Amino acid sequence: MKYSMIIPLKDEESNIEDLVQELEPVMHSLNEPWELICVDDGSTDKTLSILQDLKKTRPLMRILSFTQNFGQSSAFDAGFKAAEGEFVITMDGDRQNDPHDIPKLIQTIQNFDMVCGQRVNRKDPWNKKIISSVANSIRSRVCEDGVSDTGCSLKLYRTECLQKIPLYEGMHRFLPALFLIHGFKITQVPVNHRKRVKGKTKYNLFNRSFNTIIDMWAVRWMKKRHLNYKEKTHGI
Repeated sequence: MKYSMIIPLKDEESNIEDLVQELEPVMHSLNEPWELICVDDGSTDKTLSILQDLKKTRPLMRILSFTQNFGQSSAFDAGFKAAEGEFVITMDGDRQNDPHDIPKLIQTIQNFDMVCGQRVNRKDPWNKKIISSVANSIRSRVCEDGVSDTGCSLKLYRTECLQKIPLYEGMHRFLPALFLIHGFKITQVPVNHRKRVKGKTKYNLFNRSFNTIIDMWAVRWMKKRHLNYKEKTHGI
């Protein structure tokens, strides 16, 4: 298996079918074996039943379903652990990420272990863009990860590297910094960003921005305390 596509979903009944139909031709054009792992994060709408219907005609599709809403970190972690591909691709289920940017990420991964999408011309409300910009600026300075838009879920990872990174609640936002702490190479590429047409966002100032402050300093602590010893090589 070459690629594992992971999409976390929470009440996205109006988006998931269109997203899968848009994603498929892009992935098939790569001419490599791939799988689609959809993680239903405790949806209370018809998201799970729609996924089950889609799976009936798509043997490459796998569904992971949570008993309740555990959050994006848990959804990504479950997907990462289930992934069988050499590379893992992640994106949001709200269709704001553009699947047509995936080949661009793949072209870039050759000399890196992680490629982050950097949203340009964001199609979000002005207040959300301001909050995100400030948060990204502070995070980048504290964590020193060199990534300007870690909130973009469109990312590509080498699975062998990803499996060495333990995830905790909220830590999916800091994966670039965690990759750097472990000595892996990361980069970012500009990607398209689209307006949410259907459904409602699950995030706001209170359940996202404030929670990242403690997480950010936890990552800073990890960086300072990370073991970087090297052994001498002896001939025996």
